[in-house]
Amino acid sequence: MPVANHHEMSILSKPGSRTRKPVNSVSAATKNSRGGGSRNCSRGKSRSGSPKRTGKPRFRWLWKIFWILTGLALIFLVSVDVYVRVKFSGSKWSLPAHVYSRSLDIYAGLPLPLEKLRWELDRLGYRPVSSVTGSGQYRAERNRIELFTRPFLFWDGEEPARHLTLNFDSRSVTRLQGDAGEKLAVVRLEPVLIGGIYPELQEDRVLVRLEQLPPHIVDGLVAVEDQGFYSHHGISPKSIARAFVTNLRAGSTVQGGSTITQQLVKNFYLTSNRSLLRKGMEAIMALLLELHASKAEIMEAYVNEVFLGQSGRRAIHGFGLASRHYFRQPVEELELHQEALLIGLVKGASYYDPWSHPERARKRRDLVIDILLREKVIDEAQATAAKRRDLDVAGRPGSAANPYPDYIDLVKRQLRKDYREQDLDSAGLRVFTHFDPQVQREVEETIASRLDTLEKGYRIQADTLEAAAILVRVGTAEVLAVAGGRESGYAGYNRALDARRQVGSTIKPAVYLAALEQPELYSLASLIDDGPVTVKGEDGKIWSPQNYERKSHGLVPMYQALGNSYNQATARLGMDVGLEKVADTIHRLGYEGSLPEVPSLLLGSVTMSPFDLAGIYHTIAAQGFLTPLRAINAVYTADNQPLKRYPFAAEQRFDPGTMHLLQYALQVVMREGTGKTAYRYLPEDLSVAGKTGTSNDQRDSWFAGFSGNYLGIVWIGRDDNGKMPLTGGTGALQVWGNIMARIDSQPLAFVKPENIEYHWVEPANQWLSAKGCPGARYLPFDAGTAPSRKGPCYRAPGRNLDDVVDWFKDLFGL
Repeated sequence: MPVANHHEMSILSKPGSRTRKPVNSVSAATKNSRGGGSRNCSRGKSRSGSPKRTGKPRFRWLWKIFWILTGLALIFLVSVDVYVRVKFSGSKWSLPAHVYSRSLDIYAGLPLPLEKLRWELDRLGYRPVSSVTGSGQYRAERNRIELFTRPFLFWDGEEPARHLTLNFDSRSVTRLQGDAGEKLAVVRLEPVLIGGIYPELQEDRVLVRLEQLPPHIVDGLVAVEDQGFYSHHGISPKSIARAFVTNLRAGSTVQGGSTITQQLVKNFYLTSNRSLLRKGMEAIMALLLELHASKAEIMEAYVNEVFLGQSGRRAIHGFGLASRHYFRQPVEELELHQEALLIGLVKGASYYDPWSHPERARKRRDLVIDILLREKVIDEAQATAAKRRDLDVAGRPGSAANPYPDYIDLVKRQLRKDYREQDLDSAGLRVFTHFDPQVQREVEETIASRLDTLEKGYRIQADTLEAAAILVRVGTAEVLAVAGGRESGYAGYNRALDARRQVGSTIKPAVYLAALEQPELYSLASLIDDGPVTVKGEDGKIWSPQNYERKSHGLVPMYQALGNSYNQATARLGMDVGLEKVADTIHRLGYEGSLPEVPSLLLGSVTMSPFDLAGIYHTIAAQGFLTPLRAINAVYTADNQPLKRYPFAAEQRFDPGTMHLLQYALQVVMREGTGKTAYRYLPEDLSVAGKTGTSNDQRDSWFAGFSGNYLGIVWIGRDDNGKMPLTGGTGALQVWGNIMARIDSQPLAFVKPENIEYHWVEPANQWLSAKGCPGARYLPFDAGTAPSRKGPCYRAPGRNLDDVVDWFKDLFGL
């Protein structure tokens, strides 16, 4: 049987054979051979060359490949389509949190000279003009400002634009009236944008709606960038062909054929890499985007996405932010020549940068104006007038990322207690703070000038001193200003928050407070021995502090010991009161760190930051009420929905009467003791309280003090912890005094608690006395704790309450 089959195969394979029937028999035989036939036979057939197969099986494979590729293409297109739709319909951008200062309430009587208001208007981007016609403009005369405010959406509602006039004297606003001459009670000026919390890519933008844009921006973009925008469906073959011919003639890429939609796709969805694949993807996505979005939606996304400049590491995107960056104005206020410049920057923001390349930028702007004229967007008169204008950009960028980095640092730290990092740098939060740009200005300028003066006066190497300062509103604990170093605007080491240095004698008020809380044992008239003191520690080491001037003063009353910052008297008092009691007092004042209960704690060996010390002294200034220091007022979403308020909260930690006694002693510091040189700068009728501080070897110079409305902490030192020829009185106090003289400091109010009595006493003899008696002093006491013995010069208490010695009488009019 196999032989026959082989014979048939031979016959069939001969050329010219037309017999078909044996083929079937061969096939049958082959099939039968699979069951038990010879394998050699089948191998032979394979080698002998089977008959040629028809093209049908190969064609079938081609069809399979075709359908597979088609399916993959459809899946790809659907995926791309979903991606385009989802990203465009969702939250398009990661928006940084924008941080605002306090708003400025203007009213008759506001202590704000005309010059300071002009300075703040400049920070806000208001423009001085000869004739006020619209929002964001003002005209200043000798003692008068005509002002057109901007509308602003505050946390508690919208403030409308107002046209008003303000009159001034040398120190304050004297009159406020509307454009019809009517008197106005108060007008609120919008807050200053002081910084932001940015995402990793450092992109920033101020979102705008099409209806917010001035009239020529959209028409100008269409005329310059894509004249077929309203007729094409995402790509323009005509533009591509025209660009191809132009580039071919030029021998390089000199013209693009991308539509506005393609430009948006490239910036919004893709990378900037140049390749045919990326270009093809750009075209596909542009077509898909046009299927799902209207022309208005595409244009609005484009004007918010387009790259228009760089500010340091931060990229300037969109016309809203670019307007503030180049002109320090909202986009709504732009004029034609400004609009044309921004439109021209679309082609190349770095190449046409108006600060770096003004002539190049002007030529580009004028070309845009010519195109607008040619396309009948503007008329001849408008074009001529616009080209006559200067570039009109601000003297410096108006959108610095964080011009007040030290304060923004504090805001971030407080926000992180309530928000995730991704919310802070991507959700577009609006953060309203208590930051006062006027106070911050005085702090920064004073630090810079006084450190230069101190270095020259004490022959210290230039630029080796550093400083930090914090200003707080007394009572509410609102942080108004923070300076982390002598160089303002530099985001480096924030000494105000992070520099932990020995606080020296600024800790002493806690020692005296701990004693005064025991009125049955101590009063301001109590005598403390300022003789040499020696304490043996648990480790066997001897601690024997000395006074700064290296001499003792014998028995001195408590107010004098604190006023003159006597180390020996303070150490002896602290050891009598107890280290544990003193440490507890410091904690109750607001310090949350650990405290070593060692004798040197009494003289300030503990390290703290200026922010820590500010919290302690605010409790003293606020009559014993502890209020956490607050930088933030409120947080709102990008569409002004409230998220969190940071209301005032206070906890009474000390008796107001005891705090009254301590504040008296701290006023003695300023009038008679180590702080009296502050009155070189302060008016005599300004009652203030405070304490100097100097660490071992004069490595740190501190001053902590307060008026009726401001608390200020100042530190001066070296970053290498080197020695200085400065004490707290000759260094930090001088800076503090200058700052307090330059801001609207109000005197301490005299409020006598019910449990406090004033008596004339002679502390040296510990008996009651009267005005005019030798050594007599008018001192406050806890009720019933004044000396009971009557001196020879005594007169019954209460008869001469108007007889108050020296500065105390003059200040409080008792």
